[in-house]
Amino acid sequence: QAQQAKFLSDVENELEELAVTIAQAKKLVELIKGAATKEKERVERLFAEASEVLATFQKEVTGFIEAGERSMLGEAEADLHWKEERRAKLAQGKQNLENVTSTDTIYFLQEFQALKVAMEEKLSPAPSFQNELNFTKCTQVVGAVKDVLSTACKNQWNHLQGKGIDGLNYQEMEEGLCSPSASAWREGWEDFPPHPHFSFLPHPVAFIIDLDSDTADKFIQLFGTKGAKRVLCPIPYPESPTRFINCEQVLGLNLMNRGNYYWEVELIDGWVSIGVIAEDFDPREAYNRGRLGRNDRSCCLQWNGQNYVAWFGGFESVIQQPFFQTIGVFLEYSEKALTFYGVKDSKMTCLQQLKVSPFTKGKADPFQNKINHHFGSLFSCKLKPAFFLESVDAHLQIGPLKKDCVSVLKRR
Repeated sequence: QAQQAKFLSDVENELEELAVTIAQAKKLVELIKGAATKEKERVERLFAEASEVLATFQKEVTGFIEAGERSMLGEAEADLHWKEERRAKLAQGKQNLENVTSTDTIYFLQEFQALKVAMEEKLSPAPSFQNELNFTKCTQVVGAVKDVLSTACKNQWNHLQGKGIDGLNYQEMEEGLCSPSASAWREGWEDFPPHPHFSFLPHPVAFIIDLDSDTADKFIQLFGTKGAKRVLCPIPYPESPTRFINCEQVLGLNLMNRGNYYWEVELIDGWVSIGVIAEDFDPREAYNRGRLGRNDRSCCLQWNGQNYVAWFGGFESVIQQPFFQTIGVFLEYSEKALTFYGVKDSKMTCLQQLKVSPFTKGKADPFQNKINHHFGSLFSCKLKPAFFLESVDAHLQIGPLKKDCVSVLKRR
């Protein structure tokens, strides 16, 4: 009976899970249909607008040719008419002169004088055709437009097929998915877990970080793209305009500029600071200004061997919590919030949240005041994960995400 009850309970759980997944699958089907319909409508509208632009351009070019034709044709026909009349007049005068008898001297002199006057008439000026060059350049101009359109269509088609196009790197292609035209798709997608067939879509929570060796200070040794340790002997890294030179810091390769991001870091040894920094922060800043959290362009959570301390704009907030080897970082662009968690056995303890909040009467908190006045502006920048190894032998590892923690944050 106990086994039967357990079996029935398992079946019931399976049915419940299936009901949930079926509901999600139905929602996904509707989402795909709706997104496809909206996309087709937008594409049809854009093609119609493009056709209208081309039709207008064609009308303008055709009108330009016709205007040039009228102008040139008027001059040419006038010149032709004058020449035909002159030829006819001369031919008639010559004929009249030849028909005069040799004995009629007076009549001969009259016809001779008339033909002489006709010969001395001032010649008509030749047609100028001032618009000739512009007129004959139309084919060249339209051909250039055709070539540009052909190249653009080919490149964008390659882009759609995932082949990439000249001058467009993967980061820009990925950002294209976050454009206003993709907002409806993103909003609907955030209700679903990651799916292998839609891996190109930005995940709403889980964030995989690779350390950028071009930013690592010479006293930081990297282990692959996930580990970093501060050492005594400088490492002969190549010159790089993004490399820190006064602070033992290193950044993640990945940019963050919208949505929600979560990553975890293992504190293996020493004093370590974990946070975010503006992409355009100058890595050559002096030590006092260049450290994470000591300026308005970055913030962090520091472990100093005794306490956790949150830093922003040179202000600090000491946190009374025990040591956690795993630190979770949750960045929410829409909320303009950064939350640090202590993670242990897939359980999350909030250590500190940095977010603008109303002033509280009777409490003077310089750290929160600084947050209230300047923290929001940080989210007008593209941000990067940042790490500061403050003590010799300080060591950290970008940890694999704990699925339970990601699930908790996704349900928020």
